[in-house]
Amino acid sequence: MSEENGTNPDVTEETAVEATTPKPEDTKAAEPMSEDRSAWKARLARRRRRTRSGRGAHNRKLALAAAGPHPITEAIQILKTFKPAKFDQVVECCLHLGIDPRQADQQLRGALSMPKGTGKTKRVICFCGTDKVDDAKAAGAIEAGGEELGEKIKGGWCDFDVAIASPDMMRVVGQLGKVLGPKGLMPSPKAGTVTPDAINAVKEFSAGKSEYRNDDGGNLHIVIGRMSFSESDLTENLEFFLNKIETLRPAAVKGSYMKKCVISGTMTPGVEVAVS
Repeated sequence: MSEENGTNPDVTEETAVEATTPKPEDTKAAEPMSEDRSAWKARLARRRRRTRSGRGAHNRKLALAAAGPHPITEAIQILKTFKPAKFDQVVECCLHLGIDPRQADQQLRGALSMPKGTGKTKRVICFCGTDKVDDAKAAGAIEAGGEELGEKIKGGWCDFDVAIASPDMMRVVGQLGKVLGPKGLMPSPKAGTVTPDAINAVKEFSAGKSEYRNDDGGNLHIVIGRMSFSESDLTENLEFFLNKIETLRPAAVKGSYMKKCVISGTMTPGVEVAVS
């Protein structure tokens, strides 16, 4: 009957087998992807465990064992017990204050020189009259001048960390607000970078005088030294900073002023310092 209709039974069976057998491409597409993804995550986790720093794990154990606030001297001792890195780490202090940063009369901004220094020098420029250019450069300024220095900065040169200006040079500095302002380099009387004694300010800032300014969370960050400093030097710098901030307490602040203080190295956990 099938021959009369012009159909071949063998061909029909072969066609049916081919239709029901999935192609290699279809088989690959049908394989679940979850196994590959989970295997990839497992390999990544193993790689991270292998490359995790033994120094970091050791320091975390020490930090957990020393959790809680400590007196200044004891906190410095704990910080010095952490395993060191291959470079001289910066020691920074973060101080959380009970101020309202939205209120202008509660904002803190200024500059101070640590008794034992910070172990870091800064590139300083000075806006001054032509008669003081040589004195400014002798004091440590990398560039000094008036209008010609302003034109150089307008041209895109900003290879410096601090700008000092005498009050009579603010007519030149004021034109650089759009350039220096966004970079945080604009001289300000509050920060001590606009002063009649510009030469002395150049000496202080080039030697490592530090600026501080509260952020939107009411925190102050400042460098108090390096890990190579002795415990007594770090202690003296930290005590000096805390005493200085205590004297600057705004009259509008109610309740607790210094809420929390933490010190840490560049690659160490933080150590809480007891403050009252």
